[in-house]
Amino acid sequence: MRRIRPHADASVRLVCFPHAGGSATYYHPLAHSLARIPGAEVLAVQYPGRQDRRREPFVDSVPLLADHVTAALNPLADRPLVLFGHSMGATLAYEVAHRLRARRPESEPRWLLVSGRRAPSRFREGTVHLRTDAQLVEELRRVGGTDPAFLDDPELLDTILPVIRNDYRAIESYRWSPAPPLTCPVTVLVGAQDPQTTLDEAAAWREHTSGPFALRDFPGGHFYLDVHRQGVADALSQALERVARPMETLGGNGR
Repeated sequence: MRRIRPHADASVRLVCFPHAGGSATYYHPLAHSLARIPGAEVLAVQYPGRQDRRREPFVDSVPLLADHVTAALNPLADRPLVLFGHSMGATLAYEVAHRLRARRPESEPRWLLVSGRRAPSRFREGTVHLRTDAQLVEELRRVGGTDPAFLDDPELLDTILPVIRNDYRAIESYRWSPAPPLTCPVTVLVGAQDPQTTLDEAAAWREHTSGPFALRDFPGGHFYLDVHRQGVADALSQALERVARPMETLGGNGR
Protein backbone atom coordinates (compact mmCIF):
# COMPACT_ATOMS: atom_id res chain seq x y z
CA MET A 1 0.00 0.00 0.00
CA ARG A 2 1.26 3.47 -0.89
CA ARG A 3 -0.22 6.35 1.07
CA ILE A 4 -0.72 9.00 -1.59
CA ARG A 5 -2.62 11.30 0.74
CA PRO A 6 -1.95 10.30 4.36
CA HIS A 7 -4.41 11.16 7.10
CA ALA A 8 -3.57 10.31 10.71
CA ASP A 9 -7.20 10.31 11.82
CA ALA A 10 -9.01 9.29 8.65
CA SER A 11 -12.75 8.73 8.76
CA VAL A 12 -12.62 6.77 5.49
CA ARG A 13 -9.89 5.21 3.36
CA LEU A 14 -9.97 5.17 -0.43
CA VAL A 15 -7.90 2.35 -1.93
CA CYS A 16 -7.06 2.66 -5.64
CA PHE A 17 -6.18 -0.28 -7.87
CA PRO A 18 -4.15 0.43 -11.05
CA HIS A 19 -4.77 -0.91 -14.54
CA ALA A 20 -2.64 -3.55 -16.29
CA GLY A 21 0.91 -2.23 -16.45
CA GLY A 22 0.00 0.62 -14.12
CA SER A 23 1.52 1.67 -10.81
CA ALA A 24 0.46 3.48 -7.66
CA THR A 25 1.79 6.80 -8.96
CA TYR A 26 -0.89 6.82 -11.68
CA TYR A 27 -3.36 7.95 -9.01
CA HIS A 28 -1.39 10.95 -7.73
CA PRO A 29 -3.31 13.50 -9.89
CA LEU A 30 -6.64 11.98 -8.90
CA ALA A 31 -5.73 12.08 -5.21
CA HIS A 32 -4.90 15.78 -5.60
CA SER A 33 -8.41 16.32 -7.01
CA LEU A 34 -9.87 14.79 -3.83
CA ALA A 35 -8.20 17.27 -1.50
CA ARG A 36 -11.54 18.86 -0.59
CA ILE A 37 -12.62 15.69 1.27
CA PRO A 38 -11.06 16.48 4.67
CA GLY A 39 -11.45 13.10 6.37
CA ALA A 40 -10.32 10.86 3.51
CA GLU A 41 -7.02 9.04 3.30
CA VAL A 42 -6.03 7.97 -0.22
CA LEU A 43 -3.95 4.87 -0.80
CA ALA A 44 -2.94 3.00 -3.94
CA VAL A 45 -1.85 -0.57 -4.43
CA GLN A 46 1.67 -1.03 -5.77
CA TYR A 47 1.76 -4.34 -7.61
CA PRO A 48 5.06 -6.25 -7.49
CA GLY A 49 7.48 -6.01 -10.40
CA ARG A 50 7.35 -2.24 -10.98
CA GLN A 51 8.87 1.00 -9.69
CA ASP A 52 10.08 0.51 -6.10
CA ARG A 53 9.01 -3.18 -6.26
CA ARG A 54 10.68 -3.86 -9.60
CA ARG A 55 12.99 -6.54 -8.18
CA GLU A 56 10.10 -8.58 -6.82
CA PRO A 57 8.63 -11.40 -8.91
CA PHE A 58 5.45 -10.74 -10.86
CA VAL A 59 2.09 -12.18 -9.83
CA ASP A 60 0.24 -13.40 -12.93
CA SER A 61 -2.99 -14.46 -11.21
CA VAL A 62 -5.78 -12.08 -10.22
CA PRO A 63 -7.02 -14.34 -7.38
CA LEU A 64 -3.49 -14.71 -5.96
CA LEU A 65 -2.87 -10.99 -6.23
CA ALA A 66 -6.23 -10.39 -4.51
CA ASP A 67 -5.09 -12.63 -1.65
CA HIS A 68 -1.93 -10.55 -1.20
CA VAL A 69 -3.81 -7.24 -1.37
CA THR A 70 -6.41 -8.43 1.13
CA ALA A 71 -3.68 -9.41 3.59
CA ALA A 72 -2.13 -5.95 3.21
CA LEU A 73 -5.53 -4.28 3.71
CA ASN A 74 -6.56 -6.22 6.81
CA PRO A 75 -4.66 -3.92 9.22
CA LEU A 76 -6.27 -0.91 7.53
CA ALA A 77 -9.85 -2.15 7.86
CA ASP A 78 -10.22 -0.34 11.18
CA ARG A 79 -11.63 2.51 9.08
CA PRO A 80 -14.40 2.25 6.48
CA LEU A 81 -12.95 1.31 3.09
CA VAL A 82 -13.95 2.53 -0.35
CA LEU A 83 -12.37 0.64 -3.26
CA PHE A 84 -11.76 2.08 -6.72
CA GLY A 85 -10.16 0.24 -9.63
CA HIS A 86 -9.65 0.95 -13.31
CA SER A 87 -9.58 -1.82 -15.95
CA MET A 88 -7.75 -4.82 -14.44
CA GLY A 89 -7.86 -2.91 -11.17
CA ALA A 90 -11.67 -3.00 -11.23
CA THR A 91 -11.74 -6.80 -11.31
CA LEU A 92 -9.07 -6.96 -8.63
CA ALA A 93 -10.98 -4.54 -6.39
CA TYR A 94 -14.09 -6.71 -6.79
CA GLU A 95 -12.17 -9.85 -5.76
CA VAL A 96 -10.66 -8.06 -2.77
CA ALA A 97 -14.11 -6.85 -1.69
CA HIS A 98 -15.33 -10.44 -1.56
CA ARG A 99 -12.27 -11.57 0.39
CA LEU A 100 -12.69 -8.79 2.93
CA ARG A 101 -16.32 -9.78 3.43
CA ALA A 102 -15.40 -13.46 3.79
CA ARG A 103 -12.95 -12.56 6.53
CA ARG A 104 -15.51 -10.52 8.45
CA PRO A 105 -18.90 -9.43 7.11
CA GLU A 106 -18.43 -6.00 8.69
CA SER A 107 -15.18 -5.58 6.72
CA GLU A 108 -16.97 -5.48 3.38
CA PRO A 109 -16.10 -2.17 1.69
CA ARG A 110 -18.66 0.58 2.12
CA TRP A 111 -18.54 1.34 -1.60
CA LEU A 112 -17.06 -0.21 -4.72
CA LEU A 113 -16.35 2.02 -7.72
CA VAL A 114 -15.16 0.37 -10.91
CA SER A 115 -13.97 1.94 -14.13
CA GLY A 116 -13.33 0.79 -17.68
CA ARG A 117 -14.10 -2.87 -17.09
CA ARG A 118 -16.94 -5.17 -17.97
CA ALA A 119 -18.67 -7.06 -15.18
CA PRO A 120 -16.84 -10.15 -13.90
CA SER A 121 -19.66 -12.33 -15.21
CA ARG A 122 -19.15 -11.07 -18.78
CA PHE A 123 -16.31 -13.03 -20.37
CA ARG A 124 -14.28 -12.18 -23.45
CA GLU A 125 -11.47 -14.31 -24.79
CA GLY A 126 -8.18 -12.40 -24.57
CA THR A 127 -4.87 -13.17 -26.26
CA VAL A 128 -2.93 -9.92 -25.93
CA HIS A 129 -0.39 -11.54 -23.58
CA LEU A 130 0.47 -14.06 -26.33
CA ARG A 131 1.30 -11.46 -28.97
CA THR A 132 4.74 -10.38 -30.12
CA ASP A 133 6.36 -7.33 -28.57
CA ALA A 134 5.52 -5.27 -31.64
CA GLN A 135 1.88 -6.34 -31.51
CA LEU A 136 1.74 -5.59 -27.80
CA VAL A 137 3.06 -2.08 -28.43
CA GLU A 138 0.38 -1.56 -31.08
CA GLU A 139 -2.28 -2.62 -28.57
CA LEU A 140 -0.95 -0.09 -26.07
CA ARG A 141 -1.12 2.64 -28.70
CA ARG A 142 -4.69 1.63 -29.51
CA VAL A 143 -6.07 1.74 -25.96
CA GLY A 144 -3.97 4.68 -24.73
CA GLY A 145 -2.83 5.29 -21.18
CA THR A 146 0.88 4.84 -21.92
CA ASP A 147 3.16 7.79 -22.62
CA PRO A 148 4.02 7.57 -26.36
CA ALA A 149 7.60 8.49 -25.46
CA PHE A 150 7.86 5.21 -23.58
CA LEU A 151 6.62 3.26 -26.59
CA ASP A 152 9.22 4.87 -28.84
CA ASP A 153 12.17 4.21 -26.50
CA PRO A 154 13.67 0.68 -26.84
CA GLU A 155 15.30 0.79 -23.40
CA LEU A 156 12.09 1.82 -21.67
CA LEU A 157 10.16 -0.80 -23.63
CA ASP A 158 12.51 -3.48 -22.33
CA THR A 159 11.49 -2.40 -18.84
CA ILE A 160 7.74 -1.99 -19.22
CA LEU A 161 6.75 -4.72 -21.69
CA PRO A 162 7.37 -7.64 -19.28
CA VAL A 163 5.21 -5.88 -16.68
CA ILE A 164 2.39 -5.24 -19.13
CA ARG A 165 2.53 -8.75 -20.59
CA ASN A 166 2.34 -10.24 -17.10
CA ASP A 167 -0.69 -8.15 -16.18
CA TYR A 168 -2.48 -9.00 -19.42
CA ARG A 169 -1.79 -12.66 -18.70
CA ALA A 170 -3.33 -12.23 -15.25
CA ILE A 171 -6.51 -10.52 -16.39
CA GLU A 172 -6.97 -12.59 -19.56
CA SER A 173 -6.71 -15.84 -17.60
CA TYR A 174 -9.17 -14.64 -14.96
CA ARG A 175 -12.43 -16.55 -14.72
CA TRP A 176 -15.25 -15.40 -12.50
CA SER A 177 -16.38 -17.82 -9.80
CA PRO A 178 -20.09 -17.23 -9.07
CA ALA A 179 -20.57 -15.78 -5.61
CA PRO A 180 -23.35 -14.10 -3.65
CA PRO A 181 -23.58 -10.44 -4.64
CA LEU A 182 -21.98 -7.77 -2.55
CA THR A 183 -24.26 -5.64 -0.40
CA CYS A 184 -22.40 -2.34 -0.77
CA PRO A 185 -23.23 0.29 -3.38
CA VAL A 186 -21.51 -0.22 -6.73
CA THR A 187 -20.79 2.68 -9.08
CA VAL A 188 -19.58 1.97 -12.61
CA LEU A 189 -17.71 4.53 -14.71
CA VAL A 190 -16.99 3.84 -18.37
CA GLY A 191 -15.93 5.52 -21.58
CA ALA A 192 -18.77 5.44 -24.09
CA GLN A 193 -16.34 4.49 -26.89
CA ASP A 194 -14.25 2.04 -24.86
CA PRO A 195 -13.27 -0.88 -27.17
CA GLN A 196 -12.79 -3.14 -24.15
CA THR A 197 -16.14 -2.56 -22.45
CA THR A 198 -19.56 -1.95 -23.97
CA LEU A 199 -22.21 -0.11 -21.99
CA ASP A 200 -24.19 -3.35 -21.73
CA GLU A 201 -21.17 -5.18 -20.33
CA ALA A 202 -20.61 -2.35 -17.87
CA ALA A 203 -24.28 -2.33 -16.84
CA ALA A 204 -24.00 -6.03 -15.95
CA TRP A 205 -22.15 -5.00 -12.78
CA ARG A 206 -25.69 -4.48 -11.44
CA GLU A 207 -25.85 -8.27 -10.97
CA HIS A 208 -22.91 -8.17 -8.55
CA THR A 209 -24.54 -6.18 -5.75
CA SER A 210 -27.81 -6.27 -3.87
CA GLY A 211 -27.19 -2.67 -2.88
CA PRO A 212 -27.60 0.57 -4.82
CA PHE A 213 -26.18 0.68 -8.33
CA ALA A 214 -25.23 3.53 -10.63
CA LEU A 215 -23.67 3.67 -14.10
CA ARG A 216 -22.11 6.80 -15.57
CA ASP A 217 -20.61 7.00 -19.04
CA PHE A 218 -18.16 9.62 -20.28
CA PRO A 219 -17.13 10.59 -23.80
CA GLY A 220 -13.94 8.79 -24.73
CA GLY A 221 -12.22 5.44 -24.87
CA HIS A 222 -10.55 3.14 -22.38
CA PHE A 223 -8.59 5.91 -20.67
CA TYR A 224 -11.42 8.44 -20.67
CA LEU A 225 -10.49 9.20 -17.04
CA ASP A 226 -7.29 10.96 -18.12
CA VAL A 227 -9.48 13.57 -19.84
CA HIS A 228 -12.40 13.51 -17.41
CA ARG A 229 -10.43 13.35 -14.17
CA GLN A 230 -12.68 15.86 -12.46
CA GLY A 231 -15.79 13.85 -13.33
CA VAL A 232 -14.18 10.74 -11.84
CA ALA A 233 -13.08 12.73 -8.79
CA ASP A 234 -16.65 13.98 -8.35
CA ALA A 235 -18.00 10.41 -8.35
CA LEU A 236 -15.38 9.35 -5.80
CA SER A 237 -16.03 12.43 -3.68
CA GLN A 238 -19.74 11.69 -3.50
CA ALA A 239 -19.03 8.17 -2.26
CA LEU A 240 -16.39 9.29 0.23
CA GLU A 241 -18.61 12.03 1.65
CA ARG A 242 -21.47 9.59 2.14
CA VAL A 243 -19.23 7.07 3.88
CA ALA A 244 -17.35 9.64 5.96
CA ARG A 245 -20.57 10.67 7.71
CA PRO A 246 -23.17 8.27 9.13
CA MET A 247 -24.64 6.33 6.23
CA GLU A 248 -28.06 7.57 5.22
CA THR A 249 -30.71 5.50 3.54
CA LEU A 250 -29.66 5.16 -0.07
CA GLY A 251 -31.98 5.00 -3.05
CA GLY A 252 -32.79 1.86 -4.99
CA ASN A 253 -31.00 0.47 -8.00
CA GLY A 254 -30.90 2.65 -11.07
CA ARG A 255 -28.73 4.48 -13.52
